[in-house]
Amino acid sequence: MPFVNVKLVDGVFTPEEKHAMAKALTDVMVKFEGSKAFREVVWVLIEELHTDGWHIGGRPFEGPKSLMTTLSKSRDIVETIDGNPTTRKEWADAAPVRG
Repeated sequence: MPFVNVKLVDGVFTPEEKHAMAKALTDVMVKFEGSKAFREVVWVLIEELHTDGWHIGGRPFEGPKSLMTTLSKSRDIVETIDGNPTTRKEWADAAPVRG
């Protein structure tokens, strides 16, 4: 039996959205298995975790503010990359370490 475990920040999705998400994930598993009979053995667990347990980029999660900060830092880092790195070593050499 396949087991799909989704972890979300507490309170972001409504119960209806979580049910729709579980159905969609089940549909994906059935699609890859290839048999509609497979639907009855797909388990989906959606866990909601308190915001105190979430961190992005080593900083405590602060909702949309955290996402904007992370996206901004990512954009800033991408803009400093020299060339077009394709390996981990090339990425390490091309992306400067910033605090």
